[in-house]
Amino acid sequence: AGLEAEPGRGQKGTARKRLVMASEAVPGPSSPTPSSLDKKAKDLVNVILSPGQKQECGEQPGLAGPEKKDLAKETLRWHLEKLTQKGRVPASTSEAKEDVKSKLQRARLLESKIRAREAAKEEKKGLSHLQAAAWDSMPEAENSEKAPAYQRFHALAQDVPPGLTLPYKYRLLAEMFRSMETIVGMLFNRLETVTFAKVKQGVQDMMRKQFEKRNVGQIKTVYPTAYTFRQEKNIPTFSSGGLKRSDYQLTIEPVVGEGEKLSASRLLERQKVFSWNLVNIVKEHHKAFLASLNPPMVIPDDKLARWHPRFRVDEVPDIVPAELPQPPQVDKLTTAQEVLAKARTMLTPKMEKALANLALKTAEASPSMPETPSPAPPSPATTPSSLKGVSQSLLERVRAKEAQKLQALMTRNPLQEQRLNRLARLPEMARILRNVFVAEKKQALAMEVACQRMTESYRGLLMPGEMEKHLRLFSELLPDWVSILPIRTETYVKLDKSRDLNVIMERLTARAKEEEKL
Repeated sequence: AGLEAEPGRGQKGTARKRLVMASEAVPGPSSPTPSSLDKKAKDLVNVILSPGQKQECGEQPGLAGPEKKDLAKETLRWHLEKLTQKGRVPASTSEAKEDVKSKLQRARLLESKIRAREAAKEEKKGLSHLQAAAWDSMPEAENSEKAPAYQRFHALAQDVPPGLTLPYKYRLLAEMFRSMETIVGMLFNRLETVTFAKVKQGVQDMMRKQFEKRNVGQIKTVYPTAYTFRQEKNIPTFSSGGLKRSDYQLTIEPVVGEGEKLSASRLLERQKVFSWNLVNIVKEHHKAFLASLNPPMVIPDDKLARWHPRFRVDEVPDIVPAELPQPPQVDKLTTAQEVLAKARTMLTPKMEKALANLALKTAEASPSMPETPSPAPPSPATTPSSLKGVSQSLLERVRAKEAQKLQALMTRNPLQEQRLNRLARLPEMARILRNVFVAEKKQALAMEVACQRMTESYRGLLMPGEMEKHLRLFSELLPDWVSILPIRTETYVKLDKSRDLNVIMERLTARAKEEEKL
């Protein structure tokens, strides 16, 4: 290396020196560096790679032919090394075109999918509007094919203890009968002729629901001895309903004793009979459901206290309406067939014979009506696939045990059901009762005070009278722990706090399980 003075400076200025490396001092043509590859070398590379440009640009002066080739090769080698060090090699023109084409196709495909989805949404909106319009235009009978949820699950939503509950449509029919009884009783007690038009208007005003002759036919099916129905005319009509005095009207007369009126007690009695008849109809469907089980179950009607847990009460079929008296047919010639039947009496025997032969020919030519296939008997219940491999005897024993439990549940007495509910609450109440006596620091408490403290501490809502029944049940089951002492005019509850509470709760739980098996 050597030091050289930088030219272009004045004498007054300080000489600036720079370090010159050996490779820079003696450049060699055989080992060119990137710094020596200036614009001329790059132009030469372009010229060599594209010979067609020689004619346009001409020969580059200052370098010979072999030197141009060596310099171009070195330049290409240096560029390739640099690109490989960076980890990327430029794609060829064909690959770039294919990539662009694939991206365009993908974009077009996405655009077509988006348009198809939007079109489907618009079509769905149009269909929903059409369905809504069609639903609004449908008659009420078609809308009632699938009942709403509050009707289909009416029995489950009742805030009453489980028992022989009626489906929604049967309860509605019972309410219609009650309203009809009110109107009929009022008109009958005033010695006024009861017609269907008057009853219909009164029932609809009371219930705010439609009341038709079909409902009257259902009432006749449930309680056939409640009314006597007739078709009568010459009944005064004081309303402008389009009825004339000469028209036939359906009259309703309650079946009561001679000279008897429909009093309030009589109305209540008839309503009880009607409700009991409705329950008997549901019992028939329930009996058919029990017969279809595997194994089948048979429960007497007088011992049935609740429906089977899997029996769908609200899916019981409607009551078939009974036939009501129809107005007598008046001979009015309104069709050609009636005219021919009337004129047949005026025909000659030959014409009658010709008409009979023609009727026979048409009857033979007409195809016979196909016989309606009889409904297939219900297939027996098959074993589900999840129970394949299980022995049949074990399945029968399990099913028999389950049927026995369900039968005991359906025939359980309501009083026994109340006792079981109280027994289920006793373990929790035992802890609360002991805490009350510990907090009061007394050996005995008045019954009213104990019931009040228990009612305030229990998580459920119970009246003091119901809480007293629980305390008396404690003294019945555990007389060594709780005792009730009547002293003069007061009743006191005494508790033995030295007893182990866990043992007490175990005894109560075991007693509840024993009584559930009964």
